[in-house]
Amino acid sequence: MAVTKVEICGVNTSKLPVLKESEKEELFLRLKQGDAEARQRYIYGNLRLVLSVIQRFTNRGENIDDIFQVGCIGLIKAIDNFDTSHGVKFSTYAVPMIIGEVRRYLRDYSAIRVSRSLRDTAYKALQAKEKLTAANNKEPTAEEIAKELNMDKTDIVFAIEAIQTPVSLFEPVYHDGTDALFVMDQVSDEKNTDEAWLENLALKEAIAKLSDRERYIIKLRFFRGKTQMEVANEIGISQAQVSRLEKGALKNMRKYV
Repeated sequence: MAVTKVEICGVNTSKLPVLKESEKEELFLRLKQGDAEARQRYIYGNLRLVLSVIQRFTNRGENIDDIFQVGCIGLIKAIDNFDTSHGVKFSTYAVPMIIGEVRRYLRDYSAIRVSRSLRDTAYKALQAKEKLTAANNKEPTAEEIAKELNMDKTDIVFAIEAIQTPVSLFEPVYHDGTDALFVMDQVSDEKNTDEAWLENLALKEAIAKLSDRERYIIKLRFFRGKTQMEVANEIGISQAQVSRLEKGALKNMRKYV
């Protein structure tokens, strides 16, 4: 389900406020001093951040209101633990906190359960698969993995299939008494990492701070691949003016990224 509902948990998302950075700083100082009203306004002013984060979790069939509430818990935890002395933007700190809270909810309340023995077998199979792939420069067969582990091929196939469900990325496959290892930890995705997603969010925020002309020039130059001369011809100014505006826009964006 995409986040298309106007009202979520009784909150009209179309009317959520957008706080200026100066307002956020002032409210944060006041809430740290125990101002309950400032705390409420700060939470409400950051609900758009929660909506932005939960977009990536809405294709799993979960109730959007539940996901939103869990995201709000992550937001509140971030507010309670945020330290301005580190020189990091609140959104940069809060996004991973919100993501982690939603992931824990999806993991702990998933309707599909896989026994620990199966998860352990699947984890060992994944390790063996990586080892054999590195040694032979090709993906091993189920028979080769079973031989490596001295296990029955049927057990290997069954264990791997058991974790290959729509929620398996959030299911623990191994636990050594401390931190659990999830299937997600075994899957490499260099494109859709949390870091890349967070950088993209920061980039959008930075572009939004530009003037209309600066935003249009950045769009033509870096999203449509046009030269400065082509941009100059399109908007009716000199190439030197485009260069100056582009440098100024990039300088302003670096303040927020």
